[in-house]
Amino acid sequence: MSNSGKIYRTVGLGILTAIIVVLQVITTYFPVKPFAITLALIPIVIGAALFGSKAGAYLGAVFSVVVVLMCIFGADLGGSMVWNANPFLCVVLCLLKGTLAGFCAGLVYNALSKKNAVLGTALAAVVCPVVNTGIFILGMILLFKPLLQSWAGGSDVIYYSVTGLAGINFLVELGVNIILVPVVVQVVNAVSKNKSTTA
Repeated sequence: MSNSGKIYRTVGLGILTAIIVVLQVITTYFPVKPFAITLALIPIVIGAALFGSKAGAYLGAVFSVVVVLMCIFGADLGGSMVWNANPFLCVVLCLLKGTLAGFCAGLVYNALSKKNAVLGTALAAVVCPVVNTGIFILGMILLFKPLLQSWAGGSDVIYYSVTGLAGINFLVELGVNIILVPVVVQVVNAVSKNKSTTA
């Protein structure tokens, strides 16, 4: 990679990092409980499309670190309870779900975008929240079952996890990602063209 390419990548990732931090901090205070809605997945998808799956993993990790900090500071009510139950496993779960969400989005985009950029972007935008929420639910069931049982109030833990714990949040996150696919395609195309002309 040329020096201009490295600078381009560094600046691009720096901008996306800042956007992710701001979006995640702001959305933590949205009145959806017990966990905050994640709107920071779109810049993760954009970064994964522009710079590859490793960049997606990095941006997912940035998002995860912000989530962990919100858990520690008590800004995320449900996350704070998970942190208090087991800080180490809370960090592991947060880092795993965000990092893999970005990484998988990059893999999907890279695999499909050469044949169809819109399809590649759309599926990357779907895969990102699916992986993020899927790993979260699985991790909660496997690592924090007693806490889940107390939240479920006697109902089935798996049913509660899918419908109550992540239901509304996941649908909002998935819906926002799908709606913004045309925007993401335009951003990726515009930045890619600019990159090729300045290289």
